[in-house]
Amino acid sequence: MFFSLITPTPGHERDAAHDWLRGAYEAHQWLWRFLPAPPGTPRSFLFRRRDVDGLPRFYVVSDTAPAAPTAHWQVSSKPYAPALAAGDRLAFDLRANPVVTTRSAAGKSARHDVVMHEKARLLKERGLQRWADWTTPDRPGLHELAQRSASAWLLARGAAIGAAFDAESLRVEGYEQHRGKAGSLRFSTVDFRGHLTIRDPDALQQALIQGVGHAKAFGCGLLLVRRADAGRDAPV
Repeated sequence: MFFSLITPTPGHERDAAHDWLRGAYEAHQWLWRFLPAPPGTPRSFLFRRRDVDGLPRFYVVSDTAPAAPTAHWQVSSKPYAPALAAGDRLAFDLRANPVVTTRSAAGKSARHDVVMHEKARLLKERGLQRWADWTTPDRPGLHELAQRSASAWLLARGAAIGAAFDAESLRVEGYEQHRGKAGSLRFSTVDFRGHLTIRDPDALQQALIQGVGHAKAFGCGLLLVRRADAGRDAPV
C-alpha cells in the first residue's frame, strides 16, 4: 500500500485549477487518471480532498503508487505500513458519510443521513410535521443536531475498527449535504477530528486501508491518523 499527497505543481496552479473544475461526483473518476487501470477494475484507493489557499490537495491510500498524468500536478508517495500498537494514542481526521440503516415492514432496507434521521425522530416524538412548526426554545440548532447525532454515530463504530474515540476531544465540523442534478439529497458529509486510543491494531489497520463508512467513491472514509505530536500531514 502507498500513502500519497497530490498537489498542484508550483507555477502551474492556474493550469491545475482549470483541470480541477469539478465537484464531489467527479473527483473519483478524475483521480483514476493518476491510477490507470483496465475498465471495470474495482476501486482500489481511498482519498480525501482538503483545500489549502483555495487549491485542492488530495490524500490517497492505494495499492499502487499514483503517477501524475500531466505536469500540472505533483505526487509524493511512500509505502504505507502503519506501525500500530494497542494502547497508542493518535490524533485523527476523518471525512465520513454518517448514515443509519432502517428496515421497512416489507424487509426493504434504506440508508438515511443521521442528522436528517434524528430530525425526523424528534418531529415524530412531538407530533410535528415540519421543523418550522417546532417553535419552543428547546428546539436544537442544526449545528447542535449534527454534533450530537454524528458524534454518536462515530463513537458507536469505534469497537468495530479497533479504536476508542475520545469523546472529550471529538470535534464535528463541516456538515454538508451534496445533491444530485435534480436537487435531491444524494449523500452528506461530516468532518471529524480528535484523538483515539488503539484497542485492536489489526482491526484499525483494516480500517486505515479499507475506510470507514459509506460514500468512499465521493471522498469519504479515509481515516487519517498521526502521532499526537506529529505535524498535520504526517501519517503514522
